[in-house]
Amino acid sequence: MDRHHPPRRFSLYTPPSPLALSLLSIAVFFLFFCFAATSDAAFDVSPISFDEGCRHLFGDGNLVRSPAGDGVRILLDRFTGAGFISSDMYQHGFFSAMIKLPSDYTAGVVVAFYTSNGDVFEKTHDELDIEFLGNIRGKPWRFQTNVYGNGSTSRGREERYTLWFDPTEEHHRYSILWTSNKIIFYVDEVPIREIVRSEAMGGDFPSKPMSLYATIWDASDWATSGGRYKVNYKYAPFVSEFKDLVLEGCSADPIRESPAEGCREKDTQLEARGFATVTPAQRRTMRWFRERYMYYSYCYDTLRYPVPPPECVIIPSEKARFKDTGRLKFGGSHKRRSRRRERIPVKSASDNQASM
Repeated sequence: MDRHHPPRRFSLYTPPSPLALSLLSIAVFFLFFCFAATSDAAFDVSPISFDEGCRHLFGDGNLVRSPAGDGVRILLDRFTGAGFISSDMYQHGFFSAMIKLPSDYTAGVVVAFYTSNGDVFEKTHDELDIEFLGNIRGKPWRFQTNVYGNGSTSRGREERYTLWFDPTEEHHRYSILWTSNKIIFYVDEVPIREIVRSEAMGGDFPSKPMSLYATIWDASDWATSGGRYKVNYKYAPFVSEFKDLVLEGCSADPIRESPAEGCREKDTQLEARGFATVTPAQRRTMRWFRERYMYYSYCYDTLRYPVPPPECVIIPSEKARFKDTGRLKFGGSHKRRSRRRERIPVKSASDNQASM
């Protein structure tokens, strides 16, 4: 789906008063001050080398380790994509990487950074997604977050956004926090989405050990304008770079009915970390991001969910921006299809319900 359309045109125009301009300037300055203060504060994390925590998943020679061993490049060409997976599965954790996306014409290309246990629990799998969706030249990358629990693929919890920077120019940090009580998605230390567990969610809240994945693949049939624009291999190879990986959590055996005793201590330590709490300043920044860069939310898609899912926090000022389709009233005409697509060449890692 493409959110970029000609601006709305009005037949009448009244210039704002000097007082209104002054107040607007103050408001914009305040928002950007909060944004900058939040985004510049780096997480206290300890990156690991690629071989310390991950291994090659698929793609023959399309995964290339950096000389220093701190990262990898994964490539998509006309023959295959590529991907890697964490060496262990984790019962909760903080998963993070500095990622740089392919540039130029990237329509149909999807880069995914996500957790899943679909290879172990095929019909009842859990998953937490950050998926980057390429675009035609001159249009920005878009991305979506999604949550599945206990095989709840028919109840996708997609949100879709653009970014306030060009993700192809340099590396930016993307992170997923998953505890027994909450899920937080971060971009450069800025929280963009938080899901707090409630009893009403039941098994829809991910609860089984998951692995971390990163993949690049051809999603020509749905990823850009509902499949209108395909991958053009004239621009291949498409290269995505990952470095400074962070895997903080408790390694767990997925076959065990409950996590080992040691994981409870790890969980307590995880909950005490700075990235496990959204501060008031960060919450203001999260609101700033969502009001300006989110262009679809399942919580406001009343055609799909007449009763919002229990974890949804309906914010009136936010809701007013969206149609009953969950898409923006102004600035975008977004189509959506429900499709199940593989991101790895074995078993499907998730249900990609979002067509943009």
